[in-house]
Parts: sequence; C-alpha cells; structure tokens
Amino acid sequence: MESWRNRKTLILSRNEMVGLLSPEEYNDCVEQAFRMFGEERVYMEPKGHIVLDDYPGEWEIMPSYIEEPEAAACKWVSIRFDNRAKHDLPTVFSILIYTHPETGFPLAICDGSHHTNMRTGASAAVSAKWLARADSKILAVVGAGDSARGALKCCRNLFDWDEVRVWSRSEQTIEACLADVQADCADLPIRAASDVEDAVRGADVVVTVTAATSWLVDDEWIEPGTHLACIGGGLAGSQELDPRILNRARVFTDDIRQCVDDGEINVAISQGLYAAENVAADFGAVVAKKIEGRQTDAQVTVFDSTGIALQDSATVPLEYERALSAGVGIEKKMIST
Repeated sequence: MESWRNRKTLILSRNEMVGLLSPEEYNDCVEQAFRMFGEERVYMEPKGHIVLDDYPGEWEIMPSYIEEPEAAACKWVSIRFDNRAKHDLPTVFSILIYTHPETGFPLAICDGSHHTNMRTGASAAVSAKWLARADSKILAVVGAGDSARGALKCCRNLFDWDEVRVWSRSEQTIEACLADVQADCADLPIRAASDVEDAVRGADVVVTVTAATSWLVDDEWIEPGTHLACIGGGLAGSQELDPRILNRARVFTDDIRQCVDDGEINVAISQGLYAAENVAADFGAVVAKKIEGRQTDAQVTVFDSTGIALQDSATVPLEYERALSAGVGIEKKMIST
C-alpha cells in the first residue's frame, strides 16, 4: 500500500474547476447534502464570521463532514465590498480545502468561486424541485451576478419553461449574464425584465440573488402558488422580500441557526414582523421525507438560503475525481518524507 506520506495534494484554479460537473450533477450533489442534513448524518456548525472595522465585508469559515459520500471540507470565504472599485478583484471569492476524513490529509485545495456559484444556484433548483408546483412555467431571477447565472443553469431542465425573466439594476450586468448562460441555456426562452415587478409578477418560481438590504419583491406581485428561493442573503441586514410574503408563506430555511441572523428572515425577525417559530422546518427535512413540503397548489413557499457548508463537502469529492481523470491542476507534495 502506498504511504500517505507520498501522496500529493491537487491544487485547482478557477478555470480548472469550470466544467468538471454539469449543472444537473451540481443539483444531485446539493440534493444529497440536504438529504444527509435531514437524516442527521453530518457534522456541521453554523458559519463562523470574522469582521474587521477597517475593511468593509467579512470572512466566513465553513467546515463540514458528511457521511455519504463520506467527505470533509472547509471553505474560507472572503467578502470585501470595495474590491471591484479599488483592487480589480471580485467582491466574493473563496478557497475550498478537501480532506480525507480518516487521516485529515489535504486531498485538494481548490478555488471555491465557480464551485460556490454553481452549488448556490443548485440550492435554488433543488428547492424548486421539492417545493414548486409541478406545472410551473415561468421562472424569474432577480439579480444577474455569478450566482444568478449558476441558478439559471441549474434550473434549466427543472420544468418545461415557457418564459424566463432576468432583472438587474444594471443593463450591462444583464447583458453579461445572458451572454454567459447562452451556451448552457440555449433552449430557454430568456428575456431581460424592465423592472422587478415585470420580472416576478405572474412567475411560478422566483429566485432572488442580490445583496439587497431593503426589500425588492412586493407582496402584491406574488400570486398564490408561487415558490420563492432567496439565495442572495448571508449577511446580517440582508433582505429581498416584503415581510408580508413571509407571513403568508410556508417558509423553509437551509439552516435555521444561520438564517435567524443572516438569512431572508433576519430583518423581519429583528423588526418584530416575523417570528422564527413560524418557520416550517429546515429544508433538509423535506428532502429526507420527514416533513411535507408544499401542502396545496395555492400555497406560497419560501426557501431561505444562507448557504451551508454541507453543499461543499457533498460536491467536492466528485469535482476532485473529475479533475484527476481530466489531468487538470497541479499536484504538490505537502508533507516532507
């Protein structure tokens, strides 16, 4: 048997991560993450946060262990709001470390940016699979950044879409988004929406992917039976929905421990407009078939996602295998003999 001391760590850049998995494979991995969470076959604490007064933004630390596929990973996320203007860097980027559970050996050190955009988009798709009406025809995506593009790709084959609407404050962002998803979503009838109301009114599935801190989606625009996946949050003060939507919806969180502070429900709770006790369950319980998701066709459902570390540990094993098969990345010996 080869000594672990002779093993090498695979180092993967963002470009080398792109294309290792299809959007549907990201969906399958993320669905498995929620299933394992619902079955309590995981070890995961809420995100850790490091905030410095000198630099707008924060660091997030996201470790997790999952039983099937057995894997352990930790993601170090950097959020810096001045990056684009001052340093020509993304606002959010991350590094993902994949370790062998028994030995703790670092199997891979990966750029986490593309991975995160796709697994975040996949969380919206998986929530729609389990919570949206089966006859859904119109998809609205509020926001057109990297994770919104992941959501469009991951939602492409969920339903037989008649119309897909995308809105962003910036026309340039929408144009860049539509150009980026063109190859993966060539069969989707996508159009740019003129405003948020134009995007979401009459939509069956609404995905919100913005950094908004005051609500964008008005309760009056949301019809009975709509499913909303809010994947843009993750920081205290994040808010994309009119709180009245929460109070008439069946709400599921990805992890209630995170969402009360950083999710879509956090502002409504802090303002006394919504009670955490009204959350139906963590979404994993639906995927594990422990609790009913949508109860009627007329019910409004909300998925409040802050992003959970299990999405990383459930996905990186397959990315690692594909990278080895494709011969991409650099292998580096990390332990001296």
